Parts: sequence; C-alpha cells; structure tokens
Amino acid sequence: MVSVAILGAAGGIGQPLSLLLKMNPHVTRLSLYDLVNVPGVAADVSHINTNSSVESHLDKQNLGAALAGIDIVIIPAGVPRKPGMTRDDLFNINAGIVRTLAEAIADHCPAAIIGVISNPVNSTVPIAAEVLKARGVYNPKRLFGITSLDVVRASRFVRDIKPSVDAAALRIPVVGGHSGATIVPLLSQAEPRVEFSQKEIEELTHRIQFGGDEVVQAKAGAGSATLSMAYAAARFTESLIRAISGEDVVEPAFVSLDADPRGAENIRALGAGSLEFFAVPVQLGREGVKRIAPVPSITPFERKAIEVASGELQKNISKGVSFTQKAKI
Repeated sequence: MVSVAILGAAGGIGQPLSLLLKMNPHVTRLSLYDLVNVPGVAADVSHINTNSSVESHLDKQNLGAALAGIDIVIIPAGVPRKPGMTRDDLFNINAGIVRTLAEAIADHCPAAIIGVISNPVNSTVPIAAEVLKARGVYNPKRLFGITSLDVVRASRFVRDIKPSVDAAALRIPVVGGHSGATIVPLLSQAEPRVEFSQKEIEELTHRIQFGGDEVVQAKAGAGSATLSMAYAAARFTESLIRAISGEDVVEPAFVSLDADPRGAENIRALGAGSLEFFAVPVQLGREGVKRIAPVPSITPFERKAIEVASGELQKNISKGVSFTQKAKI
C-alpha cells in the first residue's frame, strides 16, 4: 500500500490521472496539488467508492503538506503543447515549474520515487536531477521520465496495420528519448514477434515518433494528448507500485544510465554513447531502478535511428543542465 502525490492534478493530464489512481486498490493516500481548481477535483474523485483517502492542496504554501510522507510523486504540471509548438517551445515555462517542484520534493520527501511527465521530458528530467544533486538527495534509481505513452502508441499503431495482433498483449521496447526523432521503437524486438516489411517499419517508426502531433492537430488548439497520457502514466505508476510490493516488472522509462552502470553498457554500445540519460527497458524494484534490462541485437535501421536520437538527446540534456546552472540552484 502506497501514498501517491500528483503535482498538477487539476490539469488536462492530472484530472484523468487522479481518477485512474483513485481506482487503484493499492493506493492508500492520494495527495492532489495544483495552483488552481484542485479542491473541486479532489472533492469529485473522493466520492469514488474505493478505500484511498484523497487530499486537496491548493497553491504554493501548501506544497510541502502535499508531499509530506509520500512514496511516489507524479508530475504532469505545466502548459500543454498547442498547434505549431514543439516540446522545446514549452521549455521556458515548464523548466521553471519542474525546478520549483523538484526543490520541494528535495525538502519534503527526498526518498520518494519521482515520475516526470512535464515536457520536454528530455530536458525536464535532467533539471530535476540537477536540483536533487544540488540539495544532496539525488538517487538516480528513483528518478524517471515517464515515456510509457510511446510504448502504448507503438502497440496500438501496430494493431492498426496488423488486425490479428492483440494490442494489449504486444510489447515493443521504445528507447532513446520522448520527442520526435529521439523516440526509437525497436520493432524487431516485438513480443510476440510480428513480421513487418521495411516500408511498414519506416512508416510505423515515423508515426510512433510523431504520434503526439496527431492529437495536437485533432484538438485544434485545445491541448495535446491528455487522456492517453494519463492512461500511460497510470500504467507506469501501477508498475512502480507492484515493484515496491516486491514484484519484478519491466517498463521502458527515461532514466539516468548511472542508475545501473553495468546494465547501461549494453545500450551505450548500441549507440547511446556517453549520454547520461536515455529511455531504456527498466526492471523496476523496491528502490526504483533495479537494473537496466538488456536490449538484444538490433537492426541496422534501428541502430541508425539510435545514432540520430543520441545527437538530439545530447542537446536536450545539455539544455536542461544549463538551465539549472544559470538559475544557480
């Protein structure tokens, strides 16, 4: 049984995520925080007939109370992407939000496992890491960028062209980062195995990489992926809860490769090089990252995609680190 805080609970992702985690029987305490509207969200979900308690924490002066005694912190706070915007366009606003929340986590629940949703994840996770380092409480095993939506999309999009495939049972590792060309689905590693033509591989890879654009364009200015992201975040949180309870669970996530240096040797050899952060299949445990799961041999197409992703990721990671250095945390 665990306590979970959602920072940004009144937003487009936060509200459905609050609903899904209130339905989770393993959550005993659900702490909801936001700058606006969170009392209504908390009151609403508190009427759901599950056993978890629900707390409402409004505005910055109550952030510490929202985090006290928390086991898992999920951060969907920030502004959504709109048509014409890239994840980098969100950086200047969301970077400051994540920095402030990471500082509060360092002060009030430094041992919590942290899952960052706020985009651009390729930069916001390094920001959170630098904040925690500066406060002397950084544990690379306990900080995650939640990239589960890329995995969910990969399974669903394969089903779209292979109707005989069970999307819920299909597992496709997605490595690299969480935006555009940094997202690298390893379709050759699909379990159960699926046969693809090269044309299908190229088209699927592009759709998985830029699937978020489909939602942004379809919502026509009303936001980005919120419902599917909430589902993916709830799935990742459930995996963390199962791992805390002693199960071995594998989920891809954007993590520090320092969390398991030996396990990281495999992904570095496949193209991650000297990068500090990379999305990899992670075997979760009670402490967060138990180990980085090995990735078997990949195709030349996938290797090239990882090389492209790594070049872009280095820029994204450096941008996050540079932000914290300029902020003089």
